[in-house]
Amino acid sequence: MTTRRRRYTAEFRAEALRLVQRGDRSAAAVARELGIHPEVLRNWVRLTRPQAETTEEPAESMEVENRRLRRENARLLDEREILKKAAVYFANESR
Repeated sequence: MTTRRRRYTAEFRAEALRLVQRGDRSAAAVARELGIHPEVLRNWVRLTRPQAETTEEPAESMEVENRRLRRENARLLDEREILKKAAVYFANESR
């Protein structure tokens, strides 16, 4: 059994959103009253909310972090080389 998607006019959506935004009834109550699935109305409400402002760091702090990570990477590469040499040294000494 295939169900067809119902199409709602822009005016219907706007009125449904207005009823929810008034705040005297829940979204589920408004959905029941209008004869639509509550999740459909919740999605409409979610889509109309402004997206949360992303707090992007300024480019300068990204450059500072990049320099820090490059220094840390260089230090870790040096430590790895020292450990390789130590492993070779101790492997030869144990023979």
